[in-house]
Amino acid sequence: MKSEDLDDIDLRLLDALQRDTSASNQSLAERLNISPPTCLRRVRRLRAGGWIASEVAILDPVRLGPLLTAVIEVSLDRQDAGSLEAFERRVAPDEAVQQCYRVSPGPDFVLIATVRDMPAYQALAQRLFTSDANVRNVKAFFSLHRAKFAPRLPLPAPA
Repeated sequence: MKSEDLDDIDLRLLDALQRDTSASNQSLAERLNISPPTCLRRVRRLRAGGWIASEVAILDPVRLGPLLTAVIEVSLDRQDAGSLEAFERRVAPDEAVQQCYRVSPGPDFVLIATVRDMPAYQALAQRLFTSDANVRNVKAFFSLHRAKFAPRLPLPAPA
């Protein structure tokens, strides 16, 4: 299913789910002015079509106690496709890495990682960067305050 295959109701449904995936089928149906069986069928179709990749709870970091979030720039010595893919395969599964972007220009990758404290960051750096002979440079920036976190994606305009 392509984005052209989504109608206005599908787009409004995806938007509502991005805002609050805990909404009941009944409340979604009422909000979109469709019947609950239609709403449920559409949500199932969107899941099956891969439009909804996962549904997660976003935790309040303040309630979890002190955390250290790092924005990390990584430059590699070799940027051939195999080297870039090998780096991704190694860092992406790490529990501390929340996001991994291959970027251009500048560094080869930007990672967002969250750990409990500086010793945990040092362990992450050892695990992912120091032990990799292809990592040329690592620059980490540590968050002092998170002003916004919104994983909501822009949707195409209705046809």
